Amino acid sequence: MCAQYCISFADVEKAHVNIQDFIHLTPVLTSFILNQVTGRNLFFKCELFQKTGSFKIRGAINAIKGLTPATSEDKPKAVVTHSSGNHGQALAYAAKLEGIPAYIVVPQTAPNCKKLAIQAYGASIVYSEQNDESRENLTRRIMEETEGIMVHPNQEPAVIAGQGTIAMELPVKLLIFGCRALRPSVKVYAAEPLNADDCYQSKLKGELTPNPYPPETIADGVKSSIGLNTWPIIRDLVDDVFTVTEEEIKYATQLVWERMKLLIEPTAGVGVAAVLSQHFQTVSPEVKNICIVLSGGNVDLTSLTWVKEAERPTPYQSVSV
Repeated sequence: MCAQYCISFADVEKAHVNIQDFIHLTPVLTSFILNQVTGRNLFFKCELFQKTGSFKIRGAINAIKGLTPATSEDKPKAVVTHSSGNHGQALAYAAKLEGIPAYIVVPQTAPNCKKLAIQAYGASIVYSEQNDESRENLTRRIMEETEGIMVHPNQEPAVIAGQGTIAMELPVKLLIFGCRALRPSVKVYAAEPLNADDCYQSKLKGELTPNPYPPETIADGVKSSIGLNTWPIIRDLVDDVFTVTEEEIKYATQLVWERMKLLIEPTAGVGVAAVLSQHFQTVSPEVKNICIVLSGGNVDLTSLTWVKEAERPTPYQSVSV
């Protein structure tokens, strides 16, 4: 892997060894209905069944393992992060395994189910405003007060390497470092909400372009902008970025609930929405096998008023089963 990236494929392989005894080997499932709708063979890597309910536990455990030497006296006094929920839960769980206090800076608007889970894993929650400046300033203050070590949700190299271990478990190697190192011909696509399209804008302009203001999207797990460590990876190794509307996300999420019986969260529905989109149907028709990571299943059931509001196109109704 090129030195310009913050991790290498060897880091992903090492992370896989570090965490394999502490995570679930999640299944890869298929859906006849969704295959018929898309005209492709779809493989769903079900990280909603992962410990803490999302793939974020992979990076959190790898990072914590890197901070805990053999002698307990050298353990960090605390770990600190900011998170809308899933990374916070994962870090809280990983820190508890090693007996390290964890402090999670959470936006006040984060889903209640995620905030409750963070507390259930023994971490302390500190509430921030939704904007990046408030979150980062508060995180720095907590780090100073606790003498804690920051474990960034998406820019920490150990976290990135841990997330990449999903590729080590796929029959079709489709995550960035796994696929580029093992199968260079495989295409890598990213997906994000149209309302939070910093990745798309960055690819379009050829430079890191964060969201100019806090985005409004039902996919709360992807409200944060990409950063300095992830941008070079996306710039060079992601073939295309697809954006999807809020209605497309809602529809895809409900389709997975109803047809696959999998309770994914809307953020996990973003990738499904991209593959179902008209734009995607015109891209790479020769690509028949596609893996979609269902990234998590931490659904805030108290916020599902949008289910009644979602438009309900039913392209699968005409499919015989």
